[in-house]
Amino acid sequence: MKNIFFIAALFVLTTNVQAQEGVSVKGNTITMKEIGPVWPGCEKSELSEDDCFNKQLAKHIKSNFKYPKDANGKIVRGRSVITFYIDEKGEVCKVSAEGPQKLVNQEAVRITELFPVMKPGHRGGKKIEVKYKMPFNF
Repeated sequence: MKNIFFIAALFVLTTNVQAQEGVSVKGNTITMKEIGPVWPGCEKSELSEDDCFNKQLAKHIKSNFKYPKDANGKIVRGRSVITFYIDEKGEVCKVSAEGPQKLVNQEAVRITELFPVMKPGHRGGKKIEVKYKMPFNF
């Protein structure tokens, strides 16, 4: 009798889990796929959401970028690695920059903080915070 209840409960749980987007069950392993944030307008794009995200990200950086200048008015060039998160509300947070040029780091952070509010990422139907780390070359 206990086996019948166990099998019935397992069937109900498996059926429920498979109904969630990005969740698959194979044997006794449950895999939950992480779905990244969606840039505004990418929901209706002909491109995949990831490709659209990357295209819109590049467009945003190009249209908002300003070469930083030092105290003498000379353009500062360099590389900065930005780490940021898109939180459960779809907002950019926890922005930090690493690189040898302080002015380049500041510009990379400024551009990143201008990202629009997005549709948040999710895993197993639950909104999640997603971490990004990417280089900026000026």
